Amino acid sequence: MNRKDLDPTSSPYAALGIQLRRSREARRLTQIKLGAAIAYSGAYISSIERGIRPPSRKFVVSADTYLATGGTLGLMLDQLEHSILIEGFPEYAEKEAEAVVIRLFQIGVISGLLQTSEYAAAYEQAFVRRGTVTQQQADERVRFLLTRQNRLERPSPPHIHAVLDEWSLRRPIGGRAVMIGQLAHLERLANRPNTTIQVAPIGLGENRPFAHPVTLLTMPNRSLLGYSESHQRGFLERNPETLAGWARDYDRLQVEALPLAASLELIRAVRKDFESAP
Repeated sequence: MNRKDLDPTSSPYAALGIQLRRSREARRLTQIKLGAAIAYSGAYISSIERGIRPPSRKFVVSADTYLATGGTLGLMLDQLEHSILIEGFPEYAEKEAEAVVIRLFQIGVISGLLQTSEYAAAYEQAFVRRGTVTQQQADERVRFLLTRQNRLERPSPPHIHAVLDEWSLRRPIGGRAVMIGQLAHLERLANRPNTTIQVAPIGLGENRPFAHPVTLLTMPNRSLLGYSESHQRGFLERNPETLAGWARDYDRLQVEALPLAASLELIRAVRKDFESAP
């Protein structure tokens, strides 16, 4: 079996994956044998070791215990969760990777899964200038976002339905060139069979159903999960009644937003405005 070298800079979770491999191999265990011992598949362990998905807290605790690492993996996960991602987001990212339908609504900024790397880097750079995060942390956030985007390029990708706040199209993140590239990227995405993009016009005013960003995930078993966040933390919503309300509001948002053709026309018009700006 070929043993692939692991790149510690490939994603924020790559270093944890490398440490997991070292601990596993020190015990002379294959991925399949370790998985059988702690009730996970060998494929899941492979994805953790390669840094292409964030590990669940439950998995890390089980691996630390079985491999007798002294809690090393847990400490690394703690550091990751508190250094680059807001509380609650790692749990969401794990579920996002499994979803079959992802419905997004973001306010004032393009949704992360739809961002270009240049747009994402420019957005994170503002946090560096304000002293909120270090340059290394900002770079890690961008790498993690790109990892999430790459995971959605699987053979049977989820359907993504994104409703974008019109202001997110007009807000000049990164300057003229970055915005032109970002808006052109949205136009390309809108033509993919698994991606639906609508724009919620500014004119909706107080009739816009959501005051905060919201994501709804439909899982393979058709169950529903929700995610939203404040400035300080995010949370994964599992309560059926709450989710039913979110789903109704999202349905209303879809109806109130511009139709697909009109949304694409507006995105194209805003791009041309940036192109013609002095």
